[in-house]
Amino acid sequence: MCGLLGYLTANGTTDQAVEAVDAAMHCLRHRGPDEHGTWHDDDLVFGFNRLSIIDIEHSHQPLRWGPADQPDRYALTFNGEIYNYLELRAELAESHGAQFHTEGDSEAIVAAFHYWGDAAVERLRGMFAFAIWDTVTRKLFIARDPFGIKPLFLATGPNGTVFGSEKKSLLELAPLVGLRTDLDPRAIEHYTVLQYVPEPETLHLDIRRLESGSYAHLSPGEPPKIDRYFTPTFRIKPFAEGQAEARYAEIAAALEDSVAKHMRADVTVGSFLSGGIDSTAIAALAMRHNPKLITFTTGFEREGYSEVDVAAESAELIGARHIVKVVGPEEFANSIPEIVWYLDDPVADPALVPLYFVAKEARKHVKVVLSGEGADELFGGYTIYREPLSLRPFERLSPGLRRAAARLSDRIPEGRRGKSLLNRGSMSLEERYYGNARSFNDAQLRAVLRDFRPEWTHQDVTAPIYAQSEGWDPVARMQHLDLFTWLRGDILVKADKMTMANSLELRVPFLDPEVFAVAERIPLEQKITKDTTKYALRRALDGIVPAHVLNRAKLGFPVPLRHWLKGPELFDWAQQQIADSQTDHLLDKAAIKGMLDDHRAGVSDHSRRLWTLLVFMVWHGIFVENRIVPTIQEPVYPVSL
Repeated sequence: MCGLLGYLTANGTTDQAVEAVDAAMHCLRHRGPDEHGTWHDDDLVFGFNRLSIIDIEHSHQPLRWGPADQPDRYALTFNGEIYNYLELRAELAESHGAQFHTEGDSEAIVAAFHYWGDAAVERLRGMFAFAIWDTVTRKLFIARDPFGIKPLFLATGPNGTVFGSEKKSLLELAPLVGLRTDLDPRAIEHYTVLQYVPEPETLHLDIRRLESGSYAHLSPGEPPKIDRYFTPTFRIKPFAEGQAEARYAEIAAALEDSVAKHMRADVTVGSFLSGGIDSTAIAALAMRHNPKLITFTTGFEREGYSEVDVAAESAELIGARHIVKVVGPEEFANSIPEIVWYLDDPVADPALVPLYFVAKEARKHVKVVLSGEGADELFGGYTIYREPLSLRPFERLSPGLRRAAARLSDRIPEGRRGKSLLNRGSMSLEERYYGNARSFNDAQLRAVLRDFRPEWTHQDVTAPIYAQSEGWDPVARMQHLDLFTWLRGDILVKADKMTMANSLELRVPFLDPEVFAVAERIPLEQKITKDTTKYALRRALDGIVPAHVLNRAKLGFPVPLRHWLKGPELFDWAQQQIADSQTDHLLDKAAIKGMLDDHRAGVSDHSRRLWTLLVFMVWHGIFVENRIVPTIQEPVYPVSL
């Protein structure tokens, strides 16, 4: 797990670029505090910060490798982990006579690319963003893992192409590359609606992300040629009579194998534990490989209930040593500028703040953690996935009756029972389901955005994705949409950014090709029932997960944001952000102040919308105004982990 940065020139000279890349690597220091290195030739500069996990004494990067007759032909920078690297190395040695000089996973990537070409990415079981430079053909190959676990930003200007693990490092090189630093107004609108910036956009016009499941070929002086190698497809296979138990066993076996491979490391591996079924399953399976496993959770004490108690009970039942970090409102507010700096682009998910703190606590004890991200998207875990069941009666209505239902909904006052059901039932799935986050409707958006464009909608993002799933059942279509939107735009961004902010590697065993291979075949009735979600997964984990967790609703790391924005915890902080922010040309600050006052008075719950706008204001203060300068500590950690 590391931070990479590269610059491919357009004019065949790297004289000035070496020093510039080396300096910009400091923006990535937190991603790899163990080692720093650069490599260059006439066309390309690689920079690398390493977090040593496997083959600590060797596997230095940028890494050189080549076949016996062309040693050092390739140069590699690689962020991530390849969990089947041992199997790949053995196969490459046996089939092609490949020779390796380290014990790590990096050489397996380059050797696979040499012998298998582009198809090598389809053989990699892991999380990755990497770049391979062929010194013979003078071509660059970059790739990103199937689900988008690891980030890779990309920008091309008149002087070349720059790519890296974090956008802030590309901004450092903008003058060298000839990049504009203008903001993208459409991306701002998408962020405001969705609470994250959807791939491949960023808030800067000239900088984009290489999408999940994609690779690109680059040559000096030419734009990248991007191709997609993986599209998650739900190929449903109904359960035959008497087959259910075998299918549940298949799910359990795939997950157990994934966890076993995700435990491969030469450092200590721990596990996050929220108390829900996903993280508890991962921790319970990890205990089979490390009986001294340490689990970590975070939360906020609230009257009458604390989610940390559920996680502690789970840890006790599986036999793990458990550590709890409780976050207070002052600590929460003070951390926001630093957290937003690490994010690169704003993400308006308040759960990333406790995630940041639990990662900071975990890094005192371990260097790698496992977590349960991806289970909901693969196995049907979000409550919203049950909506098609409740809306089935509307499917039998004619288009005219649906339009009548919409008109009736418009006449029902806000907050009255039945209004939302009629409204959503009158719409098609493509119209009503944006993914797991929707912060503003059009009327609310028009009230706060100075440059509201009705032609820029969520369907810019969702329509191409829905087109791929035509004819699938509605839940599979929702899962497919979330894999391309909410998962890689919110869930995986906050997981990567908040853990790497603390030089901690996070691994996600659910997001494994072999686990997806069993999940994609699960039929609708084995995912969603009238009583529960993730039905097949729950059955598969019976006997692995403690009974008190098996049928518990999803917990995560909930934040009492609604309450804090009403009281002294965050109200004054929010007022100050609105007053100080120099975003008047983008946002109607008077309208936002009115939202804050209405929220405090209990007129409406504006907490998520306010948080979306406040996070953007902090981001703008850091990356545009230079008004906010977060205090970023130089990462120093124990070497014995």
